[in-house]
Amino acid sequence: MAEITFDGIRHSYYPDPQKPEDFALREINHTFEDGGAYALLGPSGCGKTTLLNIISGLLHPSHGRLLFGSTDVTDLSTQERNIAQVFQFPVVYDTMSVYDNLAFPLRNRNVPKDAVDAKVKETLEMIGLSEGAHRKAQGLTADQKQKISLGRGLVRSDVNAILFDEPLTVIDPHMKWELRSQLKKLHRRFGYTMIYVTHDQTEALTFADQVVVMYEGQVVQIGTPAELFERPMHTFVGYFIGSPGMNLLPVRTEGRTARIGDQSVELPGAAPDLQGCRIDLGVRPEFTRISTTGLPVQIRKVEDVGRYKIVRAVLEGQEIAALAGEDEALPADPHVQFDPAGINLYADSWRVDLGA
Repeated sequence: MAEITFDGIRHSYYPDPQKPEDFALREINHTFEDGGAYALLGPSGCGKTTLLNIISGLLHPSHGRLLFGSTDVTDLSTQERNIAQVFQFPVVYDTMSVYDNLAFPLRNRNVPKDAVDAKVKETLEMIGLSEGAHRKAQGLTADQKQKISLGRGLVRSDVNAILFDEPLTVIDPHMKWELRSQLKKLHRRFGYTMIYVTHDQTEALTFADQVVVMYEGQVVQIGTPAELFERPMHTFVGYFIGSPGMNLLPVRTEGRTARIGDQSVELPGAAPDLQGCRIDLGVRPEFTRISTTGLPVQIRKVEDVGRYKIVRAVLEGQEIAALAGEDEALPADPHVQFDPAGINLYADSWRVDLGA
């Protein structure tokens, strides 16, 4: 396994990029720890696959260096980097058996026959394909073929990292949960460095120890699932993580007070001087409560999702969402209250610290 360091990595698909917008991947300086499980999370076009392909060597960065441990691998081929990669759609050898598909990368490296057999059988057990080991891959379902692709990434114990590029796209929902659970177990057991690209927050939050949230070619936050939820460092993280996403309300600040139209909210600390910035108050629906006191709102819609209700309301012309208990009665004259523990303040989309 390897520690992976991004040293000023940037990439543009233009021959002569001039503006930040010309870069598919803006400057990244960060280290992925040896043996860590990381997810690159964000919408289509945010730079996730570009970054993954730079790690694997399929793409050479326009600027910066990539290091595995203390070794600069920027100019090394994929083979020289000793990387295993699982792609979005299954890549298998249809004319080979399931067993031979898994054995192929080991035989290519002249691994002894007994060691190949032991490792392939162990991997077949992990991915649940032991019974069909000697079937041709050609007649398998998309689910089963992708499990072979996963298995080929897991069968080698000498890799620096295993990269997954949206590997569960073709997998049915129940199998997705099962395979994610298996990957977590394998990570805990063997300590592989794993990097998993996805646009699905559930996949990212249930797989990774650290989630790398990307937006418009930038890494906007790296953190645990709890950190991303409790303290989003960028408005995009607040919006993208959680369902429904964070309420974002344009405000004016005066010391410990934020003004939303004609209403005011007490902040948990004093705001710094933010003159010239767009300022937003961010509060997740989990910290937003419909009550008989507080700021007056108009309820537009109530969505019953089983264990709780999502209340869609309007506060000073701004749409907000609040959570209510399944059996909770909503007042005839509704107001909203924000839990101070869940209040965040953002200047030009970035979180600011509030003074004591």
